[in-house]
Amino acid sequence: MSLRFYIFTFLLISSFTGVSQKVWTLDECVAHAIEHNLQVKNTNYNKDSSKESYRQSIRNLLPNVTGFTDYRINTGLTEDPQTGVLVNREFNNANYSLNANLDIFQGFQKLNAIKAAKYIYQATEEDIVQEKFLLAFRVMSAFYDIKFNEGLVANSLEQQQISQTNYDLVHRQVELGLMAEADLYEAESNLLSDKLLVTQNQNLLAISKLTLLQEMNLTGVEDIALQLETEPTTDLTGPNQVSLDSLYDSARNFVPLVKGQEFRVMAAKKQLQSTRGGLFPSLTMVAGMSSRYSETNTDDNDDIVPFSDQIGDNFARFVGAELRIPITNGWSNRSRVKQQKIAYLQAKNNLKIQEQELFQLLQQLVQTNQALIAEYEQSNKRVQAQEIAFHIAQKRYEKGLINALELFQAKNLFGTAQNENLQVSLRLKVNESTIDFYNGLPIFNIN
Repeated sequence: MSLRFYIFTFLLISSFTGVSQKVWTLDECVAHAIEHNLQVKNTNYNKDSSKESYRQSIRNLLPNVTGFTDYRINTGLTEDPQTGVLVNREFNNANYSLNANLDIFQGFQKLNAIKAAKYIYQATEEDIVQEKFLLAFRVMSAFYDIKFNEGLVANSLEQQQISQTNYDLVHRQVELGLMAEADLYEAESNLLSDKLLVTQNQNLLAISKLTLLQEMNLTGVEDIALQLETEPTTDLTGPNQVSLDSLYDSARNFVPLVKGQEFRVMAAKKQLQSTRGGLFPSLTMVAGMSSRYSETNTDDNDDIVPFSDQIGDNFARFVGAELRIPITNGWSNRSRVKQQKIAYLQAKNNLKIQEQELFQLLQQLVQTNQALIAEYEQSNKRVQAQEIAFHIAQKRYEKGLINALELFQAKNLFGTAQNENLQVSLRLKVNESTIDFYNGLPIFNIN
């Protein structure tokens, strides 16, 4: 029986462990993880905050309008608001005012602040996409780790079955007196070693499933069934044709980490221009109206003038302009310009760092892909050779030409070759999927 048969049997049994158990595809795992991931939600909150800051920067263009009122109970020596003379009496009075100001010119500070806030908002949108991509890659890694460990379990079960068959054969031979009892102990030792390996691989499988459940934030379950291919398929011709330059050009145009940093560079530039606006004079239009009421305001009969009459009689208004010219201010304005210029240069340098890291990552992906293709081809040949060698050793063991230790070594070499072939094929699958992602192909269903 081949490894393919055991993998298929293991996956078939796993899929029917419970009728009601959901079988998850990679896209479903990624979608669930994105929907329930707390870090993605936190990044969304950052975006909402940046969006509100952008909206407020637009509202800052509106006039500032403030209202004021007070009501006072005066006792003792107090200034009469009606005559301005100090009087020693008890009376009440109230004041009312409404003021407005509108910035006419501030060195284009507000307009540049609007553009900067918009770029920061767009950068936070890219941060969300970046966080989703990082999470999707972690889920994909955990997903294929489960696939690899399921292959290990299937492989170790196959090795255990072979050891069980050999043990049964030796047991019969010992009963017939054709083999010594020491051979039975060796066969039993090999069988127990394979059973231990099955347990160890099952533990690795349980840990990898737990890792996926944690990445998905899937609570209330202890196991997960995945819809997996029985054998990974790899195209050994496509990856060799990947051009590093074209791959970088494609990735450079859409990778959210780089795009987000581009927006931050543009935001820093606008913030610098806005800060420079503080060096220019500012012109503000002002206007206002006011009125007052006082119990000291009496008529010829010494009666208090009615409230409505006083409001109308004391009504006042003004309109004007204010010009502010920054002269020194401790050179604080120029210091802020220098600081913002440094921030702008730092943002540009961070963009270069992101571009450099992206290029180096793609270099490693292309190089690793070429190495894995060669390794995968050699691994297939090794599996075939070890399988033939093991079958020959099995026949020689049955004829008594080799001992149990030599058979165990041949079996272990065959099992190791199978495990390494499975690992290489899955690494190649993940690497190809990653290259496809940077080529702009939709390997994840991320909205």
